[in-house]
Amino acid sequence: MTIAAGIDVGTGVVKAVIFKVENGTETWLSRANMRIRQRDPMELAREAFEQCLEDANLEERDIDYVATTGEGEAIPFHTGHFYSMTSHARGARFLNPEAVAILDCGALHGRAIITDERGKVLNYKMTSQCASGSGQFLENIARYLGIAQDEIGSLSLSADNPEEVSSICAVLAETDVINMVSRGITAPNILKGIHMSMANRLARLLKSIGAREGVIMMTGGLALDEGLCAAMREQLGKMKGVTAEVANHPDSIYAGAIGAALWGAFRAEKLAAAGHLLKAS
Repeated sequence: MTIAAGIDVGTGVVKAVIFKVENGTETWLSRANMRIRQRDPMELAREAFEQCLEDANLEERDIDYVATTGEGEAIPFHTGHFYSMTSHARGARFLNPEAVAILDCGALHGRAIITDERGKVLNYKMTSQCASGSGQFLENIARYLGIAQDEIGSLSLSADNPEEVSSICAVLAETDVINMVSRGITAPNILKGIHMSMANRLARLLKSIGAREGVIMMTGGLALDEGLCAAMREQLGKMKGVTAEVANHPDSIYAGAIGAALWGAFRAEKLAAAGHLLKAS
């Protein structure tokens, strides 16, 4: 039996999970997430990890491997670090074993990834960091419009005449939104337009790496934005030769942490077999 923790330090949220792997069975024991909001991500990583330990009724000495991903390589108590794309791919496959591609929509960028049945990355492509198709951009727009983040999806779905944002530059796109507000465009139509613009770029990313059929699993902070998911389905439906199905999961935000934990457990078993494993301290 191996018990491993995964900690994903993102731009906006720190996610932590603990898994038990025994005889090939992967059991999720606990999870925690904490929004950063100008707080020290390293301190939040420790808090999230300790919350997971408490929820799983474990002590730190019970953990065989603490795996980090994202910006978590500087966490002092980690055992090993895994590349974010690899972690998201593995986590997405855990949440939906039928997934053949992953669309990771985070605070700063979007990534389209194709994997094999084990979660190994075969191909990928990502948006540029300055693109307007990001969670941070959407959060800034919501703040400007005076709406809560958890309202974005439902408002977008209620749009009746969306106006798409044309610019791929976040600064210029925000200017577009300001102009829309001055012209009396409603918040639902602005949000739907932003989702359409984001979906257009993300769908092209998927098509460019050959993700044209099967299940595309959405992960990251925007995975549960139903407005964006609906826009993705609409956009992919318009693309010739694309029959892919967009899916998400209530725990999509944890995909990176899940993948880190599962890769960590795999590495821990290899190290233990070789007699080299030292527990995190």
